[in-house]
Amino acid sequence: MNAIWLIVAGLVLYFLGYKFYAKYLSEKIFKLNPNAPVPSHTMEDGADYVPTNRYVLFGHHFASIAGAAPIVGPAIAVIWGWLPAFLWVVLGAVLMGCVHDLSALVLSVRHKARSIGDIAGDLIGKKAMTAYLIIMFFVVILLMAIFLRLIAGLLTDYPQVVFPAVALVVIAIGIGLLMYRTKIGLGLASAVGIILMLLSIWWGTEHHYSLMDQFVLKSQGYTWIILLVFYSFIASVLPVWLLLQPRDYLESFKLYAGLILLFVGIMVTGPVIVAPAVRMVVPGAPPIWPFLFVTIACGALTGFHSIVASGTTSKQIANEKDITFVGYGAMAGESALALCAVVACTAGFTAANGMTGAQRWMAHYGSWGSAAKLSAKLGAFIEGSGYFLSSLGIPKQLGITFMALIIVAFALTTLDSACRLGRYILAEFGRQHRMSFLKNAYIGSAIAAGVAFLLAVLPIKPGQSVGQLLWPLFGTTNQLLAALVFATVTIYLVKKKRPHWFISIPLVLVAITTISAMIWNIRAYIMKRNFPLAVIGSIILLAGFALIVLSCGSYIRAKIEAKQEPEPSQAN
Repeated sequence: MNAIWLIVAGLVLYFLGYKFYAKYLSEKIFKLNPNAPVPSHTMEDGADYVPTNRYVLFGHHFASIAGAAPIVGPAIAVIWGWLPAFLWVVLGAVLMGCVHDLSALVLSVRHKARSIGDIAGDLIGKKAMTAYLIIMFFVVILLMAIFLRLIAGLLTDYPQVVFPAVALVVIAIGIGLLMYRTKIGLGLASAVGIILMLLSIWWGTEHHYSLMDQFVLKSQGYTWIILLVFYSFIASVLPVWLLLQPRDYLESFKLYAGLILLFVGIMVTGPVIVAPAVRMVVPGAPPIWPFLFVTIACGALTGFHSIVASGTTSKQIANEKDITFVGYGAMAGESALALCAVVACTAGFTAANGMTGAQRWMAHYGSWGSAAKLSAKLGAFIEGSGYFLSSLGIPKQLGITFMALIIVAFALTTLDSACRLGRYILAEFGRQHRMSFLKNAYIGSAIAAGVAFLLAVLPIKPGQSVGQLLWPLFGTTNQLLAALVFATVTIYLVKKKRPHWFISIPLVLVAITTISAMIWNIRAYIMKRNFPLAVIGSIILLAGFALIVLSCGSYIRAKIEAKQEPEPSQAN
């Protein structure tokens, strides 16, 4: 089958979802009001609460949620075949993932930009808040731990991305100063940033900064991990306008360019998919259900987005009408990136070294352990994308550098955004339990970065990858959080006497899938005698069960109260 048909089908479904479904939800269900007060204005502080241009905020939100995860997940999940991965990436996003992000952003903006866990304390009960915060904290910490390993591996495997990745941080700080501390407009600052960013990519392609490689390899990657932990701590305590926002804004252009070039390259190349459509049994792999869904994770549906939406994005929304564009639209864009990953990892294998494309694919995906490291799994995406870009006249090595940089740069954005979000979660936990020291930004960020570091360097038996062991746990925790967000939104809508089928149906499906995967994971960790992960998984599962029970009780009470109360006003 020609991969062009997958791209066309995906783009059509994204367009229809945004044009009609998102409009229905925004206007008929949530009733977004351009005149409603929003936290970025009512609580503006110049650091976290900053009214932001919708296009700049889209770039920040897109970059924060579209890290390496929508590439990592599909790059692993295509081992079960291209068809189930394609269907979940596209339909899962349009019907569930985009709706989840839109809903979480609406609730946070209408509750003073509080986190979704804090809001659940109001809607479900104070007991629910602690369980929510535990799950949210582990989502961001597990993601940080995975990305610390992932970035360290990629910086070692692709030394040509070291310079542009570091340069982007410096460029972003300069652009942030230009935008917020000078009279230079957004357009000129953007142009300067993009030009400098492109020059750094060109320089990095020709100048490989690999002086640390041997030291890094001897230390099992710990040197890079330590540097990355230090970076994420510093970035998470800086004002949002100085690094986080301008860097994410600039990187969004890189991602837009990458997506466009990939789509055009696929159209020009017309590659044939060499992977099987469906592969029910894979040597050494867990079953396709429920693990396809939790493996793809961020490419279709992810609770992590609710943490971003209610952690940083809701504090910057300048108008309620921007919520649809930022919330639903950014998730559709992330799903498009995941779709590219599906195509690159199933149609990017060409004949070489006396092997057909199908034989090379099977050699890479023959078994669960055939490419053990996450960075090795990503190699399929990077090499396949380089092949597509070469069809446009772009030198293959430059194309490989560009695509590897996209992964590294966006993993970095997710890394420090997660550290900042971890700080916010700990601060809310501190307020709830009267632990005032957790409200200190430096202490909160240090705890988040420190726990992630410990998980990243957790000793693993020979032949077992930290990343691959953590990824299923992250995926299940992530989608368990998404189910709980669906539950919270459902109760909100019941209280407002509005339809909630579009939330409650996904809630049931996702809850059953993720709990099944979580139980399987815990059993596997115990059998492998990996007790730290078994304990973490058990804590998360118990917190999830507690929240489900509390949510059911709140739902029943909300239904009874809704029948007894008069019809609410149209506001909010």
